[in-house]
Amino acid sequence: MHVRPYTLADFDGLLQVQKEAFPPPYPEAQLWSKEQIAAHVETFAEGALLVEYNNRIVGSATSLLTNEASHSHTWEGISDNGLIRHTHDPSGKTLYGIDLCVRPNYRKLGIARALYEARKMTVRDLELERYAAGSRIPGYHRYADQLTVEAYVEEVQNRKLSDPVLTFMLNQGLSVVRIEKDYLDDEESHHFGVIVEWRP
Repeated sequence: MHVRPYTLADFDGLLQVQKEAFPPPYPEAQLWSKEQIAAHVETFAEGALLVEYNNRIVGSATSLLTNEASHSHTWEGISDNGLIRHTHDPSGKTLYGIDLCVRPNYRKLGIARALYEARKMTVRDLELERYAAGSRIPGYHRYADQLTVEAYVEEVQNRKLSDPVLTFMLNQGLSVVRIEKDYLDDEESHHFGVIVEWRP
């Protein structure tokens, strides 16, 4: 397993990872374009990471620097619609993750954990205050008719329910900060995002 920065030459492999990791009903329009990959590499190469396993691209993660994560925001707003050119702040004290995905057939191998460890190392190396992200809660649609989003998140935090994304983030040492309505066009999460953070 090898974590390294990605480049535009990796686009086909990165797109295949996304297609497998985010199948319908996840909107295909939200998968990375070549323009977005190029923007990530040119704007903040330290935040553009992939994992190779047996010389095959199996996971990726993208981040930017910001001072705006403490304010209410959407994924589109904080990520510059995934381009990061206009929202990446070189003086930002928060490393903000806008994407992480792993090919389903390669899960349970520690690939996502390796990407999170690399992000934590970036926080330390750049002497930042924290890592933050907006977590999807794709398990919420199964409980939305029984629980408010606040109750669902609390049940996940208390380990009474397991969410495919939020539980993983909690397992990486992240903690819940707040819930954002209309964070992302995401039917499974009922368009909510849970802002989480990790501090060194």
